[in-house]
Amino acid sequence: MTDNFQFTLDKTDAGARLGQISMPRGEIRTPAFMPVGTVGTVKAMYLDQVHETGADIILGNTYHLMLRPTAERVARLGGLHKLIRWEHPILTDSGGFQVMSLSGLRKLDEQGVTFKSHVDGSLHHMSPERSIEIQGLLGSDIQMQLDECVALPAEPKEIERAMEMSLRWAERCRVAFGEQPGKAMFGIVQGGDIPALRIRSAEALSQLDLKGYAIGGLAVGEPQDVMLQMLETTLPVLPTEKPRYLMGVGTPDDILKSVARGIDMFDCVMPTRSGRHGLAFTRRGKVNIRNARHAEDMRPLDDQSNCPASRDYSRAYLHHLVRSNEALGGMLLSWNNLAYYQELMQGIRKAIAESRFADFMAETQEEWARGDLQPV
Repeated sequence: MTDNFQFTLDKTDAGARLGQISMPRGEIRTPAFMPVGTVGTVKAMYLDQVHETGADIILGNTYHLMLRPTAERVARLGGLHKLIRWEHPILTDSGGFQVMSLSGLRKLDEQGVTFKSHVDGSLHHMSPERSIEIQGLLGSDIQMQLDECVALPAEPKEIERAMEMSLRWAERCRVAFGEQPGKAMFGIVQGGDIPALRIRSAEALSQLDLKGYAIGGLAVGEPQDVMLQMLETTLPVLPTEKPRYLMGVGTPDDILKSVARGIDMFDCVMPTRSGRHGLAFTRRGKVNIRNARHAEDMRPLDDQSNCPASRDYSRAYLHHLVRSNEALGGMLLSWNNLAYYQELMQGIRKAIAESRFADFMAETQEEWARGDLQPV
């Protein structure tokens, strides 16, 4: 641990990077996958379990926590870490994603965003300064700038307008954040699927000399090859000595291919959301536990896993739980999925340390391609 925010790049293997972020609340081993705890909970999981899977950091969401229990209440209760019993780093999204996902419930102008609450219809204005204020009240360790995320495909003029405004908001967020020892504010590169706009955004953000940089506005409707092309365009422009965070990504295959291009941090709701709907991620690929083939299969999802949910519960039982809409089914599959994601990240880090990331990537993809166990 350290009193300040510090990123150390320990090793590179072609494009892949091995490092660590040191903060007062702990170290984040990179490449890192950050489970999403939108409203102060990683859905269907105890936070002790989340940490035991290997997660060094989780996410909270500024928009949702602003509505309930409210940032001011969280602050009065001692901050988000104390409230949810998570002693490790927390990153908070700024509310920018909700600018896109709740487009029917908001109005946008240069000053910020006015949201109509999806909970009770009340109006809430979030400026760049208010977003940083809320994140400070929550006590988050890594705070994101407010930005405008545009769903793809979109018109080039609309993408450029949103990118330019996001840059202006980044400067306002930087001023509002000021100097906070031990904490960090990250900027967010926008620009849709237009390489020239991505480069302009990355160059302008780099001039702000922030503690880290995120790539936003991807995994919002574009094919994987477009996402990867935007990474190949953007990453060479960003400072090599700062962490790079790809927001909202993604599948295990997305993660492997993005690590190969130089991404250090990921987050996604996919492992927990998929688990609640009966889909398991394993080293043999995806397993739909709802399928009838699992109804009398007493084998576990993966007898080699260190996770009890993967190793100790039969597919027959998981199938029964999911088909019966029992909450325990979603809990066990979410546990399995988060454990698999963290096992994947551990394997990635080990492979980079041993200068064999390309081999690890090929071996992992080959095992996915072989598919699940044959039915009994």
